Amino acid sequence: MSSNPTVVIAGASAAGLSVAEGLRRGGFSGRLTMIGEEVHLPYDRPPLSKEVLSGAWPDAKTLLREPGVFTQLDIDLRLGTRAERVDTAGRTVTCSDGSQIAYDDLVITTGVRPRPLPGTEGVQGVHVLRTLDDAQELRSVLDSHPRLVIVGAGFLGAEVASVARTAGADVTLVSDIQSPLSDVVGAEIGELLLQAHIEHGVHLRTGVKVAAVTHRDNQVTGVELADGSTLPADAVLIAIGSIPNTEWLAGSGIPIDNGVICDEFCRALPGVWAAGDVASWHHMGLDARLRLEHRTNAAEQGLAVARNILAADNPTPFTPVPYIWSDQYDLKLQIYGQTRAADTFAVIDGDLAERRFVAVYGKDGHVRGAVGANMIRPLRAARTLVADWAPWSRIEQGAAV
Repeated sequence: MSSNPTVVIAGASAAGLSVAEGLRRGGFSGRLTMIGEEVHLPYDRPPLSKEVLSGAWPDAKTLLREPGVFTQLDIDLRLGTRAERVDTAGRTVTCSDGSQIAYDDLVITTGVRPRPLPGTEGVQGVHVLRTLDDAQELRSVLDSHPRLVIVGAGFLGAEVASVARTAGADVTLVSDIQSPLSDVVGAEIGELLLQAHIEHGVHLRTGVKVAAVTHRDNQVTGVELADGSTLPADAVLIAIGSIPNTEWLAGSGIPIDNGVICDEFCRALPGVWAAGDVASWHHMGLDARLRLEHRTNAAEQGLAVARNILAADNPTPFTPVPYIWSDQYDLKLQIYGQTRAADTFAVIDGDLAERRFVAVYGKDGHVRGAVGANMIRPLRAARTLVADWAPWSRIEQGAAV
């Protein structure tokens, strides 16, 4: 690193801010440049589908830091500007405004964007939810209590269904999985969530694919399903996953495959790092490649990258216990570790029927994940089982007591 090094952070995100703060706290006194496509200061995204969409929070409450903090951190903050090209040999980033920024280290925190549903481009009344502007637009739609069809029953779709129904919208949730989040938390908890939505008046069409979004005069009119039925709609939210923002890296030599491919230190190439939703890195503890679209991971990974930039000769592998949460009605669902593709499941505290429980997930004889609802303290003990990759026999012994 040069005597007056420059770190360029491509992405004015939670992960990007975490990198910047981690560097300054670690004693980095060089130049920091942060490039952000949006005009907003870095803000928190999880509240968009919860507090912001419901109107419980003003938009300003999502800001991660007050404007003066960026001055204190001495960040050259370039908002409303896209990073468009990287020259890794010359170590420069070219931006959409034509400027070219030299770097010693580049950190890619460009995140993801919503996966579109083909045939819906430009149709009025079709929404996605990723940005503050998206949330503002959808919130204004909910004021009219519309017939809202949500395509996708993952975290985003289920959370928006909860908020929209509480706001008085006529909500239909459509998904090719059997129940909300069942691909993540399994059939048992998925059924619990399904019943919660039904009790609150959400119409559910599960286990069915969407064939098309119908429209007249370019205004959405409904959603046609693969079984031939059509759901009338005044508005449609597409919540079918995301795409990592990596196209701008084409031709740079930076390895890409469903994200920026990184080693266990979150390093893609010498002097190139990635953090947050866009980073696909090797988790040595799990011996698996992960790309996590979770707020907690963005902050933790950003700090890990900052530490490894500062200790480039002796980096530390990034091995977190993955964590995510979801608020739906009066349920606060918290998830640690890996729950997908589990081969064993057990409730170790509380009761599913009462919607207060802690459950653990096993795979290949070890505890790999834990889920809790409205039982925060007992879930912390289960997190330890996940972190230790505890043998499943400990669960069986506990159940026998």
